[in-house]
Amino acid sequence: MTDFEDRFWSGRDGLKLHFRDYPGPEQTGEGTRPVILCLHGLTRNARDFDVLAPRLAAKWRVICTDMRGRGDSEYARDSASYTPPQYCEDVLALLEQEAIDRFVVIGTSLGGLMAMGLATVIPERIAGVVINDVGPRLEPDGLERIKDYVGQGRSYPTWVHAARGIESTQALAHPGHSLDFWIGMAKRLMTLTSNGRIVFDYDMKIAEPFMDFDVDNQPDLWPAWEALAGRPALVLRGAHSDVLSHATLEEMVRRVPEAEAVTLKHVGHAPTLDEPESVAAIERLLDRVG
Repeated sequence: MTDFEDRFWSGRDGLKLHFRDYPGPEQTGEGTRPVILCLHGLTRNARDFDVLAPRLAAKWRVICTDMRGRGDSEYARDSASYTPPQYCEDVLALLEQEAIDRFVVIGTSLGGLMAMGLATVIPERIAGVVINDVGPRLEPDGLERIKDYVGQGRSYPTWVHAARGIESTQALAHPGHSLDFWIGMAKRLMTLTSNGRIVFDYDMKIAEPFMDFDVDNQPDLWPAWEALAGRPALVLRGAHSDVLSHATLEEMVRRVPEAEAVTLKHVGHAPTLDEPESVAAIERLLDRVG
């Protein structure tokens, strides 16, 4: 596995935030590739890209963030800051610290919404984008399902128990997988505490602003998606997704015709980006970026 460095940056409110930095090969001159910036989902963290990032780091520098309240980043003092606009502000601070002028963003779910948010403020710096199972319209059923589990502080005595617990809530999204798959997912999502219990690796208070989201009065995110036009774009969708509908996916491609759409069979919300079809599609996009 390609090595990464654990590094940190500060949000504008002083919060200490963590990212994994996969340096990739040394690059110089005009052919320098943009950085790949990986942004995780609502309850996820930098480990969400454990398989994909080392693969991409053979040719690219890859940064995987722990957004505030997740992984090795500090928890926010005010839970009201757990919102996409604040996450985008945090990313802008990271880009400033690392002097990153151009980047490719790979965003899963919440991370995809962040990619669209960044496109509204710095579109000229985005060299390409992968949106994983999210879109300008979010399906109410999926949002309600997420509300049913986010912020619940369950704990488990062993990794097998943790794996079975995750399987019980996500088996429909990832059917037919072995115990090893679920243990791997548990180790991405969870952490071992000092008292020996295994818990989810995020601040339970991230649920508070999410619970206030009105699924029936969603903001108009179509202009944010359209701001990504004119650059290589890929939208991945799980065929059984309850967050990104087929109709929304079709409308995304209609509005941004250069975007490639890939639907993954036997997957719900959200593809893990380990699937061969996902990897191949991402590599096609990166070939278009250069």
